[in-house]
Amino acid sequence: MKLQRKNRLRATALGALAVSGALVLTACGSDDNSGSTGGNGGKTSAASNIKCDDAKGQLAASGSSAQKNAMDLWAKNYMSGCSGVEINYKSSSSGEGIVAFNQGTVGFAGSDSALKPEEVAESKKICKGGQGINLPMVGGPIAIGYHLEGVDSLTLDAPTLAKIFDGKIKKWNDPAIAKLNSGAKLPDKDIQAFHRSEDSGTTQNLGKYLGAAAPSDWKYEAEKKWPAPGGQAASGSAGVAAQVKQVDGSIGYFELSYATSQSISTVDIDTGGAAPVKATSENASKAIAAAKIKGTGKDLALDLDYTTKAEGAYPIVLVTYEIVCDKGNKAETLPTVKSFLNYTASDEGQKLLSDAGYAPIPAEINSKVRETIASLS
Repeated sequence: MKLQRKNRLRATALGALAVSGALVLTACGSDDNSGSTGGNGGKTSAASNIKCDDAKGQLAASGSSAQKNAMDLWAKNYMSGCSGVEINYKSSSSGEGIVAFNQGTVGFAGSDSALKPEEVAESKKICKGGQGINLPMVGGPIAIGYHLEGVDSLTLDAPTLAKIFDGKIKKWNDPAIAKLNSGAKLPDKDIQAFHRSEDSGTTQNLGKYLGAAAPSDWKYEAEKKWPAPGGQAASGSAGVAAQVKQVDGSIGYFELSYATSQSISTVDIDTGGAAPVKATSENASKAIAAAKIKGTGKDLALDLDYTTKAEGAYPIVLVTYEIVCDKGNKAETLPTVKSFLNYTASDEGQKLLSDAGYAPIPAEINSKVRETIASLS
């Protein structure tokens, strides 16, 4: 019970962070680093195994709101071990992060989908002699959160979800929903579906799932911009989660950490397997573990299977990439980029993900991530 209470307190704290704006965390000598050398130049904190190396000054990064809760934890821990270093991750959207990266205003960007060919081509203007590459760093389920008074458990499948988000199913007691939830007292209430207002990799990954698992009911291309008519828009995963939390009869999509931190009920997904699958970090890991690397060279973009029927594999998953230059990184920020990403990809950094409602990157893939970070120049 103590552990559960501790996790609930941690989740509540994460939720408070999630609705804040860009967060700049400043290292303080009193923040859990008693006995730390607090220095750079290869020294490590006594409180952790973080290698600061030659990291110094401020490092700006921006992008995916899906990984904001993870970034907040990583930045706080990293800076408690590396005094004089400031990590400023602006949680906006994958699309905005990629734009900022290709404009050269950030050391790295976070994106819930890999760079497109035209974005790679654009990156070559900033990455002198190189190009932008995708490093998978954060995995996790895209939870389908809902708020429906009197309904504590809800199962949906891909076709039904597609019709809900496309405005074809309008009432909570629709026969298609009732068929999947035998015995549930579904109200005659309008469905209020919320989606992201800005370009979002989370939107794109949900679109990939719906397009793959319900091709007859979801005819839209998987793009970062919400494609379907109707529905209501909110900014960022935090904004969508806040609306679902507040509005009875609502449904939306966001990373599991947002559902956990705000005690939002989540939908179990009927994949056609033996039993509906809950949105958990463990179940998402089962799906991500089957991913294949489709990138070439140092690019580690993944190919996810959204139609899996494997027992216990939650199919609506995303992987957030950190986008960096393989060559041509700015000399003044390269040491900090490498040091910080080395920490996020470390065993210690990845272990934090499960505690925060995310899924660690599978070890075989993560070993290649570490090798690639070491080779950045």
